Order: sequence, then C-alpha cells, then structure tokens
Amino acid sequence: MAKVKITLTRSLIGRPQDQRATVRALGLGKINSTVEQEDNAVIRGMIFKVKHLVKVEEI
Repeated sequence: MAKVKITLTRSLIGRPQDQRATVRALGLGKINSTVEQEDNAVIRGMIFKVKHLVKVEEI
C-alpha cells in the first residue's frame, strides 16, 4: 500500500485542542518532525483537518 510522508511545518500554539490532538495522533511532536503513515481514508481525514499546519508528500 502507498505511504505518505507528513511534516509539521507550523506551530500548535494558539490552535484548538482538537487540532492539537489530531497532530499528536498522526505521530508528530515538534516543528519539522516527520512521520511516514499508510495512505488510507482515516489518515487522509486527519491530514485534511490540519492541512494548514502540515506538508504532505507521497512516497
């Protein structure tokens, strides 16, 4: 299955709690941290919710 590389590019300071929780659930911590996740509907929905905070690359 395809994978996506997700990088946190913006700070979580001042963001609502649900967006912070979504970023944590994706496995991201500090700015510029990167994770690889399976490309499925659940992950895509999480990315959509915080699309203004992350950068996504398909692998």
